[in-house]
Amino acid sequence: MNLHDWIDELCDALDVEAEVDEALVLDLARSAAHNVTKVAAPITTYLLGYAAGLQGADPEDVEDLAARAQVLADGWDRPADAPDPDDIDDEVPDDSAVDHSHDSFDEEE
Repeated sequence: MNLHDWIDELCDALDVEAEVDEALVLDLARSAAHNVTKVAAPITTYLLGYAAGLQGADPEDVEDLAARAQVLADGWDRPADAPDPDDIDDEVPDDSAVDHSHDSFDEEE
């Protein structure tokens, strides 16, 4: 079974009438997987479909939505293996030998 047959059968099983541009969806999935993270591919294509459904998009509108998502994925500035900038793993200094018993701290009000 080829991809086109799978899509036809899946549409029947899901009871949807849809024309699918497989190349468009696969290109978008590839960009999301490569430029964002691997698991972004199915989520990106799902959201494309969801947006298209909400807007009652025709094939040209789907192409426009996909192009916007493609631009976002292609311009993603954080590669999949980049650390999250909020997840800082700074080394905490060991000051266990320092006597802090007389330290005073300003209390926040």
